[in-house]
Amino acid sequence: MNYLCLIILGIICYFIGNISGSIVLSKLIYKQDIRNYGSKNAGATNALRVYGIKVGLATFVIDFLKGYLCAALGFKFFGSLGILVCGFLCVLGHILPVIYNFKGGKGIATSFGVLLFAQPLQILILLILFLIVVLITKYVSLGSILGCISAVIYGLIYIKKDFYIGLVYILLGIISLFKHRTNINRLIHGKESKLGKK
Repeated sequence: MNYLCLIILGIICYFIGNISGSIVLSKLIYKQDIRNYGSKNAGATNALRVYGIKVGLATFVIDFLKGYLCAALGFKFFGSLGILVCGFLCVLGHILPVIYNFKGGKGIATSFGVLLFAQPLQILILLILFLIVVLITKYVSLGSILGCISAVIYGLIYIKKDFYIGLVYILLGIISLFKHRTNINRLIHGKESKLGKK
């Protein structure tokens, strides 16, 4: 295995992750930077709140596709290890984009793309969990947080079967949980915004 090629591909995927759907769309359509509005987060949920369902959905699709693409590229050339390296670096590029001064999103849509490629059935179960929580509570962040926790638990169990896939679940779950720390604090204190609230 050529690890230099894997590193190069991983770096490419990091920069693919830098392509932020919400930032690109807010600048192209509204001549604004979404990081100055709403929760100031460069993600699909904030795009939905600030600009409406069309931009929110378009943001999700862009961020999802880059994760799926990078996971597919990694798998094509390096198998499960490629999914781990390329998928993780893509999500890291979304969360900490060097071209946007390291101020990106929280990585949920991009992680979903990576994990959907890796294990479609398992990640769809997590999606159902997310949707049920959001529909009941109207808290998108709570659905995301519980999804991240479930991903970490699943990764810890699955790591014995496939080390690289198990590890990517754990890493993506932990990094997204870390990015949701302010949401967790607001949920605890009853200050988190519900879906539909500007």
